Amino acid sequence: MKEVKATTMATQERSRTGIKSLLGVCLLVASTLAVSAQKSAVLDAFSKHGIDAGLLDPEALKQPDNYAFDLRFSSTAAGKQTVTEAKFDPSKSEEERWTVVSVDGKSPSRGEVTSFRKNHAKPESAPIKADDASYKVEKETGDYLVISYKQDAASVPKDASFMKDCRSFMTINLKTKRAEEVKAINEKPVKVKILNAEKFEVTVKYNWNEQAKRYFTVSDNLNMLAKFIGQTTNVETISEYSNFTRK
Repeated sequence: MKEVKATTMATQERSRTGIKSLLGVCLLVASTLAVSAQKSAVLDAFSKHGIDAGLLDPEALKQPDNYAFDLRFSSTAAGKQTVTEAKFDPSKSEEERWTVVSVDGKSPSRGEVTSFRKNHAKPESAPIKADDASYKVEKETGDYLVISYKQDAASVPKDASFMKDCRSFMTINLKTKRAEEVKAINEKPVKVKILNAEKFEVTVKYNWNEQAKRYFTVSDNLNMLAKFIGQTTNVETISEYSNFTRK
């Protein structure tokens, strides 16, 4: 019985160790959800409802580089949840931009700070394009317009190559004429680093700030059901952003 328990604990620990390398995936994926190409059917719908076509510009939904903010980051993997409170200040040096305030309500260790900063390092920016032929108007009601598209495989970063097998859905509020969320969902099983994921879903929610005249990310949520060392595990990360301040 002790040997079985020890084996189970070792398996869970390997799962958590493997999952740690994935915690930066959500940040990388979120950076690919903005699009740069344009499709006539979508633009026609935008024109019909008075929506600014600039919403399809890759810069429109991009997290700003010149704003400080607070982050509450929750990750759940292999049955263990970790909640990290942190602050980001772009005016500081690259190594010091992230301040980890607490981990599960306690002062963070040096290792936890290093790991968090590594996983939340800003991915290299590159123009991400949508596949023109993939655009669709998915839904049109009195309140919302939902469009979808797929990423152009050639423009997706190598670390996020699985995104070529996902479809993104942008929801636009027709009363405010503003985007509210973009959700990426896998269309077939995908390989995310070391995991084979049957389910992969990322939802990024946005808020338009009238004073700043730009969008800010409210939250992003990664939900994945995948197999690691022969076991199926559910991985979820939730990032909540607040207190944006221009620097």
